[in-house]
Amino acid sequence: MIPRYQRIMFWILISCILLIGAFLLRGCREAHKRLTALNDATPLAAPITTATEDVTFYMASDADGVIRPVRSEVGLPQDASLKARALLENLLAQYSQPDSAHPLQSGPSVDDVFLSAEDVPAGGKRTIFVNLHGSFADNHPSGIEVEQLTLNSIIGTLHAAFPEFEEVRFMVDGQSRATLAGHASLDHPYALTDTSLSPTTPSEAATLP
Repeated sequence: MIPRYQRIMFWILISCILLIGAFLLRGCREAHKRLTALNDATPLAAPITTATEDVTFYMASDADGVIRPVRSEVGLPQDASLKARALLENLLAQYSQPDSAHPLQSGPSVDDVFLSAEDVPAGGKRTIFVNLHGSFADNHPSGIEVEQLTLNSIIGTLHAAFPEFEEVRFMVDGQSRATLAGHASLDHPYALTDTSLSPTTPSEAATLP
């Protein structure tokens, strides 16, 4: 027969286990309520409406130094400036792929794009302003042809997507910059044209050693 003191100790232990279990269960429920309340109070970013569009990327090739139009379907925002930025980010991201014909380092490339279509003064031109990320320019391969191919790729792609615009100006981190990576000039606007047919030639400054 089990001694009386052992039965008492047994029931005391059982009671302690039940109390600890109830305490832990209550703590878990309170923690869950706090997390749920925190999530409910967190503001949600407004969704950006995107639609799949048939676009033309003007892809550069280092092997033969040409630009080739390539059609593709991508999801793009409806806002014109956001659409232009997403288009260029998609274009430049393709150059970081292992099989790229125009290899560029991966990473952020375009900070923002601004389209000035309204309030253009008489004799002025509708311009697209492309603000490149500083790390993209700093890590871009240096050389007249490789730099100009990148610019021609961007120019041709923007011309195909926004034919109503006439020129593009480039900036880096919101500031003017003389060249992309030491050669191709960024201190003047470029005409938006079909660069697969009539490549934009480097400026005089770009041909200096």
